Amino acid sequence: MIRRRLSEIQVAVMLMSRLPAGQLGDGFPSMNAARWAFPLVGLPVGLLVWAVLAALPDGPVGAALALGAATLVTGGLHHDGLADFADGMGGQNRERRLEIMRDSRVGSYGVIVLIFTVLLGGLALAELGADLWAILFVSLLSRLLMVCTLDLLPPARTEGLGQQASGTTSRMAWLPGAALALACGALSGSAAVWGAGAVMLGTAALVGWQARRQLGGQTGDVLGAVQLASETAGWVALAALLGAG
Repeated sequence: MIRRRLSEIQVAVMLMSRLPAGQLGDGFPSMNAARWAFPLVGLPVGLLVWAVLAALPDGPVGAALALGAATLVTGGLHHDGLADFADGMGGQNRERRLEIMRDSRVGSYGVIVLIFTVLLGGLALAELGADLWAILFVSLLSRLLMVCTLDLLPPARTEGLGQQASGTTSRMAWLPGAALALACGALSGSAAVWGAGAVMLGTAALVGWQARRQLGGQTGDVLGAVQLASETAGWVALAALLGAG
């Protein structure tokens, strides 16, 4: 059992980061079985963001380098998803939207949304600073919301990550990520974390609602959009709430 769980964590790391964890192949657990471990990938990514912020003076330069380091570790996977999702929303019908999202080229909507998201996230992180538990909370919860989206929305395609990671599983799969996020929130000792969590939930729900309405369900790009949009919303909410306090 322990060996299988470790293999599932390995699959999650391989799917959602560029950390050295091997290559997917025969003998590995399915994406569906491994999805409970998706939030755990937020731990090394969040720790890296915190370490860069802690090592540099507070301000926009440190925040930009922290976001850059996180993007290198994830391979820009979620940025690509958000850009494709934004581009797809310009399509005239469901089939055209899915076709646009499959195109590897980034259009004007995707570029504008990415610039705005990265700029907003960087400015918020510059205000937040090296708050370890708050950073881990946002990093974990944004990835847990991907799992929630997988469970609550049907796949919009018959292939792709969104379809392969879908399926009937117990909601108990949410517990590891939720427990870790709640623990980090409690350790932060700040009520602002719970306010940020509520904003993140609302942001993920908005992306999911749009995906259900415009695409008929979720895809890998939708999951990436959920992660990056909710994470950025979390940074902004934390900066605003802590600043107001």
